[in-house]
Amino acid sequence: MKILRFEALQERHLPAILEIEALCNTSPWSEQSFRNELVNRESTFLVAIGDGNVVGYGGAWRVIDELHVTTVAVHPDHRRRGIAKRLMVRLLEEGRDEGLACSTLEVRAGNEAAIRMYENLGYASVGLRKRYYPDNREDAVIMWLYGLESWRAPALGPLQDDVPQAAKS
Repeated sequence: MKILRFEALQERHLPAILEIEALCNTSPWSEQSFRNELVNRESTFLVAIGDGNVVGYGGAWRVIDELHVTTVAVHPDHRRRGIAKRLMVRLLEEGRDEGLACSTLEVRAGNEAAIRMYENLGYASVGLRKRYYPDNREDAVIMWLYGLESWRAPALGPLQDDVPQAAKS
């Protein structure tokens, strides 16, 4: 992938998002949940487009002075390239630019890669929601980022490109 850009969620993105959602989440959002984001005035929902295809998405709600991240997903074929981190940076920058004070999210306790990414962005783990996820009753780690008004994104580096099969062994 050479080019990554972001767009606001549009109805034409829904089929690709639903495909990614089914691949990434064992408790997937319904089509109606995504449709609700199209009209939710308190929502920021971005779609990551790589080489003309939807490769990921992320959404957040504005709740008083808080940016509540609701979902972030990247197609399994495009993970480990920095797409999720770039989605998060865009969401946080929009929240900061709107004058929000903080951000929060929940993440599966077993999703160590996501937890590390959020920590790298400035989030701290502050607690657990016991048996939060309905599919397997896994706990959710509650994370907060304070001081969003003065938050600055960490260096992102270049977008990771495809690694040739021969180089993976």
